[in-house]
Amino acid sequence: MAFYPTAPTAQIVQQQAPNVLVFGGLCLDLEMGGLNPFAVESSARLGAKVIWMPVTSSTNARHVIKQTTGMPLKGEGISILDRPGHLVPEITEILEMIRDFDMVLATGHISPPEIFALVDEALKVGVSKVVATHPLSTFGLESTLTLEEQQRLAEKGVFIEHTFWNVMPTGGKLDIDNLFEAIRRVGVIHSVISTDFGQAHHPSPPEGMRMFIGALLKYGFSEDEIEIMAKVNPGKLLGLT
Repeated sequence: MAFYPTAPTAQIVQQQAPNVLVFGGLCLDLEMGGLNPFAVESSARLGAKVIWMPVTSSTNARHVIKQTTGMPLKGEGISILDRPGHLVPEITEILEMIRDFDMVLATGHISPPEIFALVDEALKVGVSKVVATHPLSTFGLESTLTLEEQQRLAEKGVFIEHTFWNVMPTGGKLDIDNLFEAIRRVGVIHSVISTDFGQAHHPSPPEGMRMFIGALLKYGFSEDEIEIMAKVNPGKLLGLT
């Protein structure tokens, strides 16, 4: 997903499965030209529903990768803030397109200061659908939001994404109790659940969602609460409800 705009693929899949709604998106990594308003507009006109800020190409993610793996990476990556700490000009133009095409803004792997600056600008220009991308990531402290920060975002109307990848032994290795505590602290009404699967070494996304729902039920979440996080809130973001 980070390396290809998926709206065209979603259209092809939709033709093969006409009874299932399929949506594509765009991640503003280097492969898409980074903070590229032209790519955003093109994907929007093709029906994309979600625009992610940079993920593996973000300055924040690259810093974490270098620190944790020592892997050499070319360039410093993409930051949405300039050196004085202001949003770069492209961001407002991109946010205005997200607003005009009624798309979802997802924060990607940018740092907490970038996230809060982005959310404030998004709300200022009238973006109504914002998701904080798996803020419990343990890949590096720089990409993690505290529970207090998640609550602050939720109070601004941001949905907090919780993924099953975070608790996998081949993923984030997060204690599952911490994941469920975060959902309770932030609130079901402000949360969405997903798997973040698709890697060869993990179960398929449908199986991952089954596992996630099973774990939620075991830990005391009701069927109604799970439906809100897995169906109702995502439906609101995608304009289905």
